[in-house]
Amino acid sequence: MNAPQELRHADITAAATPQRQSEVVARLRAVLDPHCVLFREEETRPYECDGLSAFRQLPMVVALPETEAQVQQVLQICRDLDVPVVARGAGTGLSGGAMPHASGVVLSLAKLNRILSLDPLARIARVQPGVRNLAISDAAAPFGLYYAPDPSSQIACTIGGNVAENSGGVHCLKYGLTVHNVLRVRGVTIDGEIIELGSEALDSPGLDLLALMIGSEGMLAVMTEATVKLMPKPQLARVVMASFDDVKRAGDAVATIIAEGIIPAGLEMMDQKTTRAVEPFVKAGYDLDAQAILLAESDGTPEEVAEEIASIERVLRDAGANAIKVSGSEAERLRFWSGRKNAFPAAGRISPDYYCMDGTIPRKNLGQMLVAIEEMERRYALRCMNVFHAGDGNLHPLILFDANDPDEWRRAEDFGAEILEKCVEFGGTVTGEHGVGIEKINSMCIQFSDREREAFFAVKRAFDAPGLLNPGKAIPTLSRCAEYGKMHVHGGKLPFSDLPRF
Repeated sequence: MNAPQELRHADITAAATPQRQSEVVARLRAVLDPHCVLFREEETRPYECDGLSAFRQLPMVVALPETEAQVQQVLQICRDLDVPVVARGAGTGLSGGAMPHASGVVLSLAKLNRILSLDPLARIARVQPGVRNLAISDAAAPFGLYYAPDPSSQIACTIGGNVAENSGGVHCLKYGLTVHNVLRVRGVTIDGEIIELGSEALDSPGLDLLALMIGSEGMLAVMTEATVKLMPKPQLARVVMASFDDVKRAGDAVATIIAEGIIPAGLEMMDQKTTRAVEPFVKAGYDLDAQAILLAESDGTPEEVAEEIASIERVLRDAGANAIKVSGSEAERLRFWSGRKNAFPAAGRISPDYYCMDGTIPRKNLGQMLVAIEEMERRYALRCMNVFHAGDGNLHPLILFDANDPDEWRRAEDFGAEILEKCVEFGGTVTGEHGVGIEKINSMCIQFSDREREAFFAVKRAFDAPGLLNPGKAIPTLSRCAEYGKMHVHGGKLPFSDLPRF
């Protein structure tokens, strides 16, 4: 089997020479205004990492195109010069997917930030990749509509990044992930060819390449436009907050709710460490004596909500909840959710650093996973706050550590890797919505066989034959997986020791 061409650029730390940098800058300035081409260290430093700040790398150049035509020209230049390209949105990603290539160009789409059209009758909006997630709902609000996917970073994250990572949010159980809410994507390949995938119709002919593009982490094409669905805003929404004195019982309650045929608008879980961290921060009214709490939201007409809330309360009582509270107003509902959505910044108040994991398991195993994580905490001598999109089994454990202590960072990495291994063991996956990026590339070796990974490479080559788009990420090389396998037998983990940290 021949080594895929993509591997030529797998070493993302190999810096370019000053002559090479000057050549790229000159070519880019021929198609972009000078202020849209950044290359001095003080200019490129803000682009050295995304939300996974543990790994950092200065890019050779940052390009900020202002039109689709300029995106096309930038990609054609990079193709001609054999320069790697990493597309970047708002930089809120948590897997290192937007970490730069040392001899490459960061293609920032921040300036493509317009809502191009909004059709309230067709319930769609056509937006550029730099539009913030929440801005779509704000624009649609006068028509009684909104954009359903709501990642916790929705105030800052952009649609381009949401498409790249197939982002979800607390309401993904009922309304789906990004892939379920995007009808069409327009983008540019590494050859500068404009492609359109999907359509504004209910279906489109041919292979479902739209679903392939969503979640591809900028490895196949650079998105320049998306058509998204808009949903009618529910007449009413209420949240049931249930307290449990046992984390396993709380996890088992999630599976019971779904087994009863109830599909809440949102179903989230937080353990006691999380509620105690977040309550002083947002004053959400959480039960701090509970070992875990569940938040279950119902939305729809008042009649639908009343019936579903009654059913949820019944199931939760039967499942062992020792306290139940239902939001009595919209302000209280938002307050309940504010604690869940601010769990990550709350972790930053009680620990110098935290490592946010992202894996998915069958709902029936939530309780077992929580017990397993508690045992890992003891072995690694690190605390872990647990916040879950419990309804679809998407886990977000927050491992607390001090980056100033190299041994703590090593233990945090190993802790996170073991959580992902346990996800696969339970029949789940190594990622839910954060993507693979730099963070989970080793874990891909656990889940996928050599033949499966070669199939991934074949898809990559079909879209990006020179392997210039976001190289060295998401698809581990066969040799790297072999090396990981040898270390894994001895209980080790293949670290990214060659990457600059912190």
